[in-house]
Amino acid sequence: MDVTLRVWRQPDSASEGGFATYEAKGVSEDASFFEMLDMVNERLNDSGEEPIAFDSDCREGICGTCGVMIDGHPHGPQRGTATCQLHMRKFKDGDTIVIEPWRAEAFRVVRDLVVDRSPFDKIIQAGGYISVNVGAAQDANETLIPRPAAEASMDAAACIGCAACVAACPNGAANLFTAAKIAHLGLLPQGQPERYLRTVAMVETMEDYFGSCRNYGECETACPKSISIDVIAWMNRDYVAAQWKNFRKQGQQV
Repeated sequence: MDVTLRVWRQPDSASEGGFATYEAKGVSEDASFFEMLDMVNERLNDSGEEPIAFDSDCREGICGTCGVMIDGHPHGPQRGTATCQLHMRKFKDGDTIVIEPWRAEAFRVVRDLVVDRSPFDKIIQAGGYISVNVGAAQDANETLIPRPAAEASMDAAACIGCAACVAACPNGAANLFTAAKIAHLGLLPQGQPERYLRTVAMVETMEDYFGSCRNYGECETACPKSISIDVIAWMNRDYVAAQWKNFRKQGQQV
């Protein structure tokens, strides 16, 4: 199959960017989207042109480093799929495909399709941890976890931090990402000691970088792991509860 690509090219965050047009010819419909871009980059290298910069690593939908806007959709037209797992059979011969970086104020463009997602790191650093006792490994059944809590925690832990939720949100909010990270720890017994301090720290750090959630639901639609916006409601309830519980703790320490 042959497709035409309109790719956003931008040398760095301080420079203006624009779309460039490339032809991708003889692409197998079984090739992944990034394999197709690799083919285009090989031809650009051979002709002495600068290759298209884009993020990817595992190419198995696990690491979360991939992610571009494809025809206006985060990760492309197939729901529940990371860009690295999207295949060219989802497109038609002769299609024109528009490829852009994430469009969010919090993510500056580093180069072409690569954006700086370090604000996500700031949220994790603010409280994405649990206290553990070092030493010998515990028996597997020493800490009993109800099955519904374990399953809900695993669903939230599926978040790969790709930032498609932010790119899809009209307000550029990161509530789905933050809520998933808070919920997968807060739902487990091991996450209880710092539960409310963690929630406040992560939510308030999120608000320093991202817009406010308005429950549009675009984040859930764009998420390659189909994480439910139910975790946002869970985070909001915990945040309200944390104001009272943390206030009482601080009063007891005075």
